[in-house]
Amino acid sequence: MNIKKDDKVVVLSGKDKGKQGKVMIADPKAMKVVVEGVNVATKHQKAQKQGQEGGIIKVETPIYASKVQLVCPKCGKGTRVAHKITDGKKVRVCKKCGAEI
Repeated sequence: MNIKKDDKVVVLSGKDKGKQGKVMIADPKAMKVVVEGVNVATKHQKAQKQGQEGGIIKVETPIYASKVQLVCPKCGKGTRVAHKITDGKKVRVCKKCGAEI
């Protein structure tokens, strides 16, 4: 999986197609990511303790990593990721403009 936490991504398909957001959680084992402001579900929550308020809250739910694409910080477009070795380290590179991510 080429997407990591705090990456900026764009959604490729589904009800939130075209939306951009920051990755809050990346789960490589399940191949899912949680993106800020994308795939929002409403949840009815009870008060857990006395004095605490219950109600309807909005929660971001995971989506498959294959449905999102990394946004290049230089060109600002969604791009696939290439890997390049520079100074003995493996870095991610934009396939469109060649900038390091």
